[in-house]
Amino acid sequence: MEGLLELKIDKFTFKVAPDRFYNSQGVWAMLMGKVVRIGLSDFLQQRSGDVAFSDVKPEGTVVEAGQDVATIETIKINIDLSSPLSGKIIQVNPAMETGPEVINQDPYGEGWLCEIEAGDWQADSKNLLSPSAYFIRMKQEAEDEAK
Repeated sequence: MEGLLELKIDKFTFKVAPDRFYNSQGVWAMLMGKVVRIGLSDFLQQRSGDVAFSDVKPEGTVVEAGQDVATIETIKINIDLSSPLSGKIIQVNPAMETGPEVINQDPYGEGWLCEIEAGDWQADSKNLLSPSAYFIRMKQEAEDEAK
């Protein structure tokens, strides 16, 4: 993926994809026509640890922005992930059931969680962070944790 924003702290490199929006938790949202694909940012997946299990709400579930859409379990923590938008889940990534570690291997590609048919993308996207705004937030959090 070209044009990634990158931050290096010690031996870690954190990347932010410039073609999507982010909620404050680090869940990304990428508009694909009338559908929005969501997943974990590189920073969120590295901070959380190796994903051992994921539980994404089933297809057909209606979610509101900020409502839990998935849970991941790692060696370090269990984390509830909030949806960056309102709408109906129309597809869950099949890899989440059979190989959720793909989140760690390719968070902006094959490691996506689900696709949501947006209720009002224009309204929801106004409440999300741009790639540069998320990069600034991530940088601050990473630097604070490195202290």
